[in-house]
Amino acid sequence: MDASPALEAQLHAEIEQLRAQFPRTQDLYREVCVLLFFRHGITPTANRLYQLVKKGSMSAPAEALTRFWATLREKSRVRIEHPDLPAELQSATGELAAAVWTRAVDMAQDQLATAQLEAQRTVAEAQAQQTRAEAERDQVRQELTGSAAALDAAQTRITELDQALAISEATALTLHEQVRLGQQGEQQLQRALETARHDFAFELDKLRADGKLAQERLKAAETRALLEIDRERQAAARLQKELDTAGRKAEQGVGRHRDDVQKLQGQLGDLRQQVGVLEGNLDALRTANARYIDEAAQAREQRDQLALALTNARVKRQAQIVTPATGAREGRAPGRKSPRAPKS
Repeated sequence: MDASPALEAQLHAEIEQLRAQFPRTQDLYREVCVLLFFRHGITPTANRLYQLVKKGSMSAPAEALTRFWATLREKSRVRIEHPDLPAELQSATGELAAAVWTRAVDMAQDQLATAQLEAQRTVAEAQAQQTRAEAERDQVRQELTGSAAALDAAQTRITELDQALAISEATALTLHEQVRLGQQGEQQLQRALETARHDFAFELDKLRADGKLAQERLKAAETRALLEIDRERQAAARLQKELDTAGRKAEQGVGRHRDDVQKLQGQLGDLRQQVGVLEGNLDALRTANARYIDEAAQAREQRDQLALALTNARVKRQAQIVTPATGAREGRAPGRKSPRAPKS
């Protein structure tokens, strides 16, 4: 029967102690036989002795084992000495007792052999279970390797999606910057219109105070004002065209990015079916994509508000232009035609 690792280590340690005490080979083998048989209950064999001691030739453990069994049989012989018993009866009684002891030893050896066979079967079953466990371990290791590869691929795809989202965010920032520039242009136009209105009102009041001599000045001032307004109108038209172009580009960019996001969401759905453990990361990515769509929608809403504000400013500017012109015509002398404003 194979010894357990702990028992094997203990045997080697005890044999090393015997080496120092018994330098002669036969004495060492004899003591190892005693150690195995009496201390550990292991039946010594020549091969087992040589595996443990590894000293001398192969005949040395066999010879030591023969002497050990002979000594054991000699010492196990029972001598019954009694003054009242004849010598033949004493010898027969001793042999009978020795036979009984030998029989008991043989039965113990048979029981030991049976126990050894049972232990060997147990060891074989344990080894079979270990083999099955190792096969299951290898299978699980292969599955883990495949899962790790799928996880790496999903992580790579997530990195690509993060890059695409960063590009989309940069595009959204560009759109915000374009809207901001449009708002600044509209504010500049509004200030220019206010300046022109104040200049026009000042010139009109001055012409009314001067009377008839100021009519030519008023005509020149109206001409200058109309020219300035026409230039501002042309500038506003150019700005409106630029805003329209920027809006179309923004819508096209948003549409492209929305298509990209939809494609990426489809790919994320496929990855979700293959790798269940990545759903948390994919949910976070979908949340980021939804936030980008909301930001793009906000950008479109701001663009629409800007266009509406520009339209209101243009209407208000036209109403302001019509109001001073009407007041100027009311302030002229009757019978004199007011100069016609050039068509825009």
